[in-house]
Amino acid sequence: MQKHPQIGAERHGPVAGQGERDILSAPILRPQPSRRVSHGKLQVMAHSPFKGIIPALVTPFRDGAVDEKAFVALVERQIAGGVHGLVPVGTTGETATLSHEEHKRVVELCVQTARGRVPVIAGAGSNSTAEAIELVAHAKAVGADAALVVSPYYVRPSQEGVYQHYKAINDAVQLPVLVYNVPGRTGSDIANETLERLSKLPNIVGIKDATGDLTRASFQRIMCGPDWVMLSGDDPTALGYVAHGGHGVISVTSNVAPDACATFINACLNGEWETALYWQDRLVRLHKALFLDASPSPTKFAMAHLGLCEPDVRLPIAPCSDAVKPAILEAMREAGLV
Repeated sequence: MQKHPQIGAERHGPVAGQGERDILSAPILRPQPSRRVSHGKLQVMAHSPFKGIIPALVTPFRDGAVDEKAFVALVERQIAGGVHGLVPVGTTGETATLSHEEHKRVVELCVQTARGRVPVIAGAGSNSTAEAIELVAHAKAVGADAALVVSPYYVRPSQEGVYQHYKAINDAVQLPVLVYNVPGRTGSDIANETLERLSKLPNIVGIKDATGDLTRASFQRIMCGPDWVMLSGDDPTALGYVAHGGHGVISVTSNVAPDACATFINACLNGEWETALYWQDRLVRLHKALFLDASPSPTKFAMAHLGLCEPDVRLPIAPCSDAVKPAILEAMREAGLV
């Protein structure tokens, strides 16, 4: 399988494809005055289907079971709101508490409901490589456009172990895979040097970066090349991430405010920074409020307040604490939702 189509950008001089130490020590290339161009707008991956605002969908429950009717309605609302893709059964989708049958059913339902209108990036992570391969294979079989695979959690593998985990998936299933780096949940980080190695594998096409470390985005862009898809996994810092060369965000807040989030990211990708900053200021309290309690309980509380689904979560996630609900509602008011 070929890598993602070239976007027309070239690697940036002799430092492309080298490690961070080499990049920092490389000589500065002076621009030629006769070749000045406008930098008013960020060049984005025009041919990549994986960009923009992509909600990390909640999995609604009712009476202890997945509420399929509510899930379909949530997908339709997101698409109507202008999102650019969908991620079912990620962390926000409470995949850790879904059975394998429920996990696979939610992916199928998402693909069936989307009907090709936007790409579906199916959550398919596990701390077992064999299980991850099974989930990625299922995602391909039901028509998902890509898989989102979290770095193995709890076991804390070495960087070589991380590389071999993704290489095994790459070799087993011909489906685009986005690496998901979220050290706060997995207990281990993925070094940029490891990502550089992974970027050379044909089916490993990009990353969801939930570290909140904006400087690593610039290094990844240089080290992994112009075809590397870079999606933030952190709503509050997505503005800066796109400014560093990112292509969008896999968003929790979009569950609650898809229209506003789509307007925000479109402004970012079009280089309309004043508009982007306006929406950043309007949404930032909501971004933070949705993590005032264990996610996704605040998000489900907010969605229930809007009449979109029940607030139900599964243990060990507890229902949203009454103590934080006023702050969530105030953030929703600030965002123009209530």
